[in-house]
Amino acid sequence: METVDILIKNANELITLKGPNKPRTKKEMSNLSIIKKGSIAIKNGIIVETGKNLKYKAKKIIDATGKTVMPGFVDPHTHLVFAGSREFELDWKLQGLSYMDILKKGGGITYTVKETRKAKDADLLKQSRIRLDNMLRYGTTTCEAKSGYGLNTETELKILKTIKKLNDNHPVDIIPTFLGAHAVPKEKSTSEYVDLVINEMLPKTKGLAKFCDVFCEKGVFTPNQSKKILEAGKKYGLIPKIHADEIVDTCGAALSAEIGAISADHLLMSNDKGLKQMAKKGVIGVMLPGTPFSLMMRDYAPARKIIDLGVPVALATDLNPNCWIENMQFIIQLACLNMKMTPAEAICASTFNAACSIGLNDTIGSLEKGKQADIIILDMPNHKFLPYHFGVNLVEIIIKNGRIV
Repeated sequence: METVDILIKNANELITLKGPNKPRTKKEMSNLSIIKKGSIAIKNGIIVETGKNLKYKAKKIIDATGKTVMPGFVDPHTHLVFAGSREFELDWKLQGLSYMDILKKGGGITYTVKETRKAKDADLLKQSRIRLDNMLRYGTTTCEAKSGYGLNTETELKILKTIKKLNDNHPVDIIPTFLGAHAVPKEKSTSEYVDLVINEMLPKTKGLAKFCDVFCEKGVFTPNQSKKILEAGKKYGLIPKIHADEIVDTCGAALSAEIGAISADHLLMSNDKGLKQMAKKGVIGVMLPGTPFSLMMRDYAPARKIIDLGVPVALATDLNPNCWIENMQFIIQLACLNMKMTPAEAICASTFNAACSIGLNDTIGSLEKGKQADIIILDMPNHKFLPYHFGVNLVEIIIKNGRIV
């Protein structure tokens, strides 16, 4: 009898998400491929087998009776590395001040950029590590992390290098994204800054980023400027992503399809034509319900319509100083309660489809033979409890790369 490192047995639900290795759409998102009373065997960081009553000797046996076992959460949109918390803005929000009003009073992204530029490397690393520890505690085993709070070459590179240090020394796998085009710094015009991003920053991202992102929004970067930056990023081997149609419909969804982006994120205001183009090209729509929640907005992204149009949907925290949330469980709860996604859809969106949106579906996002053993065990009898029992951490055990962390 073969000996494995870990054998998890008797799971009330073993959520494998076994299925086609491509972004799931429509009814595919509801098929979690659940094994009742399931078992999973792990050796050398890899899944050996899933099924019922598996026969292995094991160095460590975990009895998951009454529990749910599933892939670790994948958080595909975060602004993990920053300095300068902005809790002082909450009173202003409660008084009804808009984002632009807060910016004029010295808050907003300008404040975070100022503090991040000032932060010493060690302090920035320490603050970001605390957030990453929290993400892991709540079951996130892989995340994406963006630059974007530097808005000058020196600090953008400092952020990307901090992401690399975290990835090298933390259990959570971090996929880096260059988001130099997050806003326009006060000291430059938009056209000057676009030139700086393209001609000075992008050439220095080699080995530090996998994706290039841009905030395509009214008053920030136009669709033409966004396209110019993302096309330039391709020349340096960076896969395009885009912040699209968060506040105003700028046809960002259509742009994501045109440039072949792997994902378009936010999509609160996207028009149907653009969403249909995304569906046709297989661009993943990343929903960020924590953002309208933290901004006290009435409207969320129309997830039901987006799914029904055939766009593959993922979920993410959008962790940033204006939406400080490290907990993917809470994001799933918001998606179900405020965006009308089903528990099964939300789980698919937080695991397999999320892995697709950062190009890692070959190795993570589902529990299948040969895949990386990134697994969480939750204190709940079935997957429907995830949005039902909120306000607590349901994750009991986290296994990353086959090791209990």
